[in-house]
Amino acid sequence: MLPTTSGEHPAVTSVAGTRARSSRYPWIVFALTFGLMLSDFMSRQVLSAVFPFLKTEWTLTDSQLASLSSVVALMVGLLALPLSLLADRWGRVKSLTLMAVLWSVATLLCALATSYEQLLGARFLVGVGEAAYTSVGIAVVLSVFAPRLHDTLSGALFAGGSFGSVIGVAFGGAIAVHLSWRWSFAAMAIFGLILVALYRALVTERKLAIRATTDDVAAGTVAKPEGYRAPLSSLFTNPAVLCAYIGGGLHLFTAGVLLSWLPSFFNRYYGFAPAKAGLTASIFVLLVGSGMVICGIITDRVSRTDTSHKWTAAIAFCVTSLVFLTVGFRVGTGNTQMVLIGIGAFFSGGASGASGAMVANLTHSSVRASAMGALAVAYNLLGMALGPFVVGVLADRLGLLGALQLSPLVYLGAIAALVAGKRLYPAGVRKFDALMTGQASPKVLRPTS
Repeated sequence: MLPTTSGEHPAVTSVAGTRARSSRYPWIVFALTFGLMLSDFMSRQVLSAVFPFLKTEWTLTDSQLASLSSVVALMVGLLALPLSLLADRWGRVKSLTLMAVLWSVATLLCALATSYEQLLGARFLVGVGEAAYTSVGIAVVLSVFAPRLHDTLSGALFAGGSFGSVIGVAFGGAIAVHLSWRWSFAAMAIFGLILVALYRALVTERKLAIRATTDDVAAGTVAKPEGYRAPLSSLFTNPAVLCAYIGGGLHLFTAGVLLSWLPSFFNRYYGFAPAKAGLTASIFVLLVGSGMVICGIITDRVSRTDTSHKWTAAIAFCVTSLVFLTVGFRVGTGNTQMVLIGIGAFFSGGASGASGAMVANLTHSSVRASAMGALAVAYNLLGMALGPFVVGVLADRLGLLGALQLSPLVYLGAIAALVAGKRLYPAGVRKFDALMTGQASPKVLRPTS
C-alpha cells in the first residue's frame, strides 16, 4: 500500500472520513440506551404507585407488598454478573434486546395477573430481564464514545434510573386513578416494547464494532488481535478496580435510602399526606438523578489532563453529601432542613459516573459488560438494596429519623475505598497496560509522543 502524502497511517486516513460520517451514531446509541434505562426503572417502580390499589383489592399485607418490590432487586443482585458475562460472549445488542423484551412482556403479565402469586411470578421475571441491562447498556455506550466523555455518560445512564423511577411513579399513579392499576403496568410495557423495536432496528453489533475500531485507530491506541478476549480474572485481580467496585457500591447506600424512605420521612415528620409526601420526595429523587449527570460532567472536566482526578472528584462528592446529610437530618424540620437534605441528595450519587469510568479505564473492552456487571452487583448488594433494608431494620429500633441520621456514615467506608483506589491507581494502570501490550497488534501502534 502506498504511503499517504501526509505521513499518516493509511488506516487513520480512512478512519477520518468514517468518523465524519458516523459522528451522530454514538448519540443515537446513547439516546436509545438511555430510553430503555427509563423503561427499565419505570417498569420496576410503577409498582409503588399502585400499592394502595393492590392492598385494597387483594387484601395484601405490607410484607407481601414489599416482596413484590424486593424480588426485582434480588434478581438484579444475583444475576447481574453472570448475565453480563453471557452478554460479552453471545453479543451485547442481542442480549439487550432480549432483556428489554423480557421485562416489558413480564410487566404486561403484571397487568394480567389475577392473584398475588401470579403477580410475584411476573415481578420475578421483571427482575431477570432487568438484571444485566445497566451493565451491558453502559458497556455498549462507552464502546462508541471517547474516554473523555465516559464519566458524563456513565453518570447520565445511572441517572436514568432515578428519572425513570419518578416517571414510573408519577404516570403510573395518574393512570391508576383515571383507568386502573392494570393499565399502569400495561402502559409501561407498551412503552418498553416500542423502544426495543427502535433499538433493534437502529443498533447492530456490526455498527458498534466499526465505530469502536474507528476510535481505536484514530486515537492510535494499542489494539488486540481480532477475536482476543481478556481473561475474566482481570476483572478482580487489579486492586484499583476492586476499590472502584467497593467505593462505588458503598457510596450508593445512602442514595438508595433517600429513594426509598424520603416519602415516609415527609409523611411522618412533616405531617404531609401520602400524595404530597410522594410528590415532595420525587423532587429529591430528581436532585439525585440530576447530580449524577452534572457530577459526571464535572469529573470529565477536571480529569482531562490527569485521569487520577476522577478518584479525587468521587471522594469530594462523597464528603460533600456526608456533611450536608449528616447536618440536615439533625436540624429541626423546616426549610433549612430541606435545603441541606436537597444539597446532600444532589451529591449522593455523584460518584456513579466516576466509578463507572474508572472500572472502564482499567478493564479490557472484550469484558467491559462483565466489568460493569460486577459493578452493578456492588451497586445493588452494597448500596441500593442494602441501604433501604438496613435503615428499615434500624428504624424499628431507633425510629426512622434516628436511622436516617446514621445512614450517611456509610460514606466513610466509601471514602476509604476510594482513597485506597487513588493510591493504587498508578500501579493499576501499569498492570492494565501490561495486559494490553502483551498481545498487541503490529498493525496499530501506540503514539510515541
